[in-house]
Amino acid sequence: MEAIVDFALLAGLAAWAVAIVRLRSLFGAAMLFGIYSLHCALIFVVLDAVDVAFTEAAVGAGISTVLILGTLAITGIKLEVRHTRALIPLLITGTIGAALIYASVDMPLVGDPNAPANLHIVPDYIEGSATEIGIPNVVTSVLASYRGYDTLGEVTVIFTAGVGVLCLLGRGKPKRSRKPRG
Repeated sequence: MEAIVDFALLAGLAAWAVAIVRLRSLFGAAMLFGIYSLHCALIFVVLDAVDVAFTEAAVGAGISTVLILGTLAITGIKLEVRHTRALIPLLITGTIGAALIYASVDMPLVGDPNAPANLHIVPDYIEGSATEIGIPNVVTSVLASYRGYDTLGEVTVIFTAGVGVLCLLGRGKPKRSRKPRG
């Protein structure tokens, strides 16, 4: 039953991707990107990565969709359609996809307790986080302490991207100059 759910979620993700590529309305594509992100968040929930799912839902479906719609409001929603055959990009994408599938065949199964990641550092995190850090929640202790610099870097990247978007949006409308009264 689990394999059927996984296959259905993957097929749904592929269907959203095809719908986005075939759609000619930029507004509609922006909306479908938001739905695609929510679908990805659902897949992360099924994979027991609820923290990643929450981030994907907030950033992918929430903030990104709002920024795309804001950009469309400033630039317009007209799309110039070019009818070209893209054989070379299709071959490159197919080759990379085949290489990724080939590389993933050797990976351990999801949730396998004998996977290298579960045998190396994970037991130390689970056993020592409450005593070493003093935080009872293992995920919080890993993000706040063991991976603190990594989390700080991620927050810095998101903040910088947000400031960059605000700077770009601020250039959308020219300021009016005041004429002196006299």
